[in-house]
Formats: sequence, C-alpha cells, structure tokens
Amino acid sequence: MLYQFHEMNRTLFSPLVQWADASSKLFSNPVSPFAHTPFAQRIAAGYELMYRLGKDYEKPPFGITTTTVEGKTVPLIEQVAVEKPFCRLLHFKKDFAAGQAVEQPTVLLVAPLSGHHSTLLRETVRELVKQHDVYITDWTDARMVPMSEGPFHLHDYIYYVQEFIRTLGPDLHVISVCQPTVPVLAAISLMASDKDPMMPKSMTMMGGPIDPRRSPTQVNDLATEKPFSWFENNVIYSVPPTYPAFGRKVYPGFLQHAGFVAMNPQRHAQSHWDFYMHLRTGDNESAEEHRKFYDEYNAVLDMPAEYYLETIKTVFQEHSLPRGIWEVEGKLVRPQDIKNVALFTIEGELDDISGSGQTEAAQDLCSSIPKAKKQHYVAPKCGHYGIFSGRRWREMVAPKIAEFIRANA
Repeated sequence: MLYQFHEMNRTLFSPLVQWADASSKLFSNPVSPFAHTPFAQRIAAGYELMYRLGKDYEKPPFGITTTTVEGKTVPLIEQVAVEKPFCRLLHFKKDFAAGQAVEQPTVLLVAPLSGHHSTLLRETVRELVKQHDVYITDWTDARMVPMSEGPFHLHDYIYYVQEFIRTLGPDLHVISVCQPTVPVLAAISLMASDKDPMMPKSMTMMGGPIDPRRSPTQVNDLATEKPFSWFENNVIYSVPPTYPAFGRKVYPGFLQHAGFVAMNPQRHAQSHWDFYMHLRTGDNESAEEHRKFYDEYNAVLDMPAEYYLETIKTVFQEHSLPRGIWEVEGKLVRPQDIKNVALFTIEGELDDISGSGQTEAAQDLCSSIPKAKKQHYVAPKCGHYGIFSGRRWREMVAPKIAEFIRANA
C-alpha cells in the first residue's frame, strides 16, 4: 500500500506545488507589480524552494546536440540503435559534413541501473563523444514496462550487455560505471568461456563493487546488516494502476531517493538552504547550478524487484563474483578465462559508495590478462561522482581513458 499512498499524497499536494510555482513567478517576474513590493525577493525564494521540494522530477534529456572533433563543431544525432523492453541502446551519431568524417573508436558506455536515469552520465558522454563513437545503455523505468514483457533478472542484464557487445563488436571498447561493473565483467567472462569471436578490445571499470568486502562503505554495510528477507518484505511494492506496469513488483524510485538523501541529510539540507540564500541575494548562477544538479539527482526510476533482490544477494551479501561461485543459469562466471581484453580499473580516492580496492579487485580476478594490458588508476581528491563528472573527470580521468583505448585499439 505504500506505493499507492505515495501516489495519493503526490496527487493531493499537486495543486499546492503548482500554486507555489505560480507564486514564485508572481513575486520574481519584473513585469509583475508584486515583484516590486518589499521583501518580494525573499517571498519568491521561499515559494520556489517549496515548489522544488514538492515537485515531481521527470527524466531529463541528455541535451547533447553538438561536439568538437579536431577543432570543428559537429552536430550530434541521438538515435535508438537497439530497443529492448527494459533498455534502449542510444547512439550519439556524429553528422559529419561531406569529406570531414573521422574514424573513431567505438565505445559502449554501460550506465547504472541503480536508481537514477542514464542521463546521470551526461557529462561522461559529453567528454567521451569528442574522441569516440559513443553508445549508451538507457534503462527503462520498470513502472513503464507492461507485465506482458515478463520479469527482468540479473542474468537478463548480462544478456542485454552481451547482445549490445555483439551488435557493436568486435572493435569495441566497453566502459562500465559503478553498479554495472559486476554484470559487465560477468558478461565478458561468459563470452570468454564460450570463446566468443565478438569479444571487445578493452573494458574500463569505474567505481564499481567488484569485491564489496574491500573497504566496505555505508552502502555495503546496509546490504549486509539486513537479512535478505528484510529487503523482500520492506522495499518491494506493486506498481499502482496509474502506470503501464500495473501489478509489477518493483523497488520504487521514491524509496531509493529517500535512501540517497538519508546517506547525507545534512549536506542536502545545507544545499537547499544555500539555494534559498542564493535566490534572496540574486546569485542566479549559483541557483541555476543547484537546479541542474537536483533536476538530475531527484529524477529516479523503479527497478524490477527480481533484478534488485538478486543484485543484493549475489553482489553484496554472497560476494559470489570474487569468491568464484557465481553461476548464471548453470554457467560458472570465470573472469580468469578472459585473455585478450585489456583491463582498466578506476577508483576515486574519496569514494564513499565503492570503497578503495573494490574495483581494483578485477585485476586479480582477471588473472589471465597479461600485465601489459592491465592498468589501474586512483583519481586524487575524487568522490564517487567525481570520477565520471565534473572538472576532475574532464581533466584527469577522461584523458587517461582515451589514452588507454588508443593504446589497445
């Protein structure tokens, strides 16, 4: 009933939220006489804060329409390369002018299916697309997938990744960010065991829980402190009848968002207070940065229950991958079977989601890859999000990935 209660509450408060939005504009628009009354800026700031705390946040667009290649501006066309029930494979195709086409390495960027939309990797795409032909997994909100499409398990995620690799390969470089490092390593391991001819050239793994036993974080502790039955009984709900997936069991996005905020409540409270003060003082640039961040951060999706629960059990509770006991529909996942795929693992020095050494563990698991084709990098002063977005991503991490891909092309 929690999901239904959430939807009812959202519906009831919708008029108040819209009123707050209208009132904010009434006291801030220069053509409005109310904007010139005493304390108008404070009143407008209060109403906008109320509006943003209560509004629904839809999936934002990538909004990447151009890039720069060899000093020239090139238009980008966002295309759907492959469409599956739970995921679309998006291609950021460069619309080169006649005679200007440049051959670039093909990259499959595997985005997390862990609460946020794939647009969380917007800055990752924006930087990679300058030197690479970029494809990205765009996961679908589970509440929008009808029950007729069936369930989505952790092994389905692996099979999706394998299908995308075979579609784009073999001259392909795979980059996985955070959660997908585990299923991506499993996908490539299974392909190696089957001697699949479509193996990628390289795999880059960034800030992922390959072995959560190393330097466990608050996220890891939550998954191990609670028994598996707790997750089944407390975070799984049925999608209400207002959505196409009516009846589907999911881990709702609003619960995930509450969990994200609960990890750093003081930081978020301070951020919203700062936003209010920026509006009061007319610091529009800082206020806009806040809007952009929370437009993305607050946009969450529902995850299929079976996928979420299997991830909790396999990755965080049983540690099946590093222990060498993970079987995917009867096939043992053997990273040691990977021989000719170059491996680059990246961690953030200050990562509080995937602790130090968790991603590096892939180096030991992939024991058959020659040392010359392995590389590990710890990004200094980088938190979890800093390894794939922001200034340090652009200036430190992205250049190393580009160099690694070129060296193994």
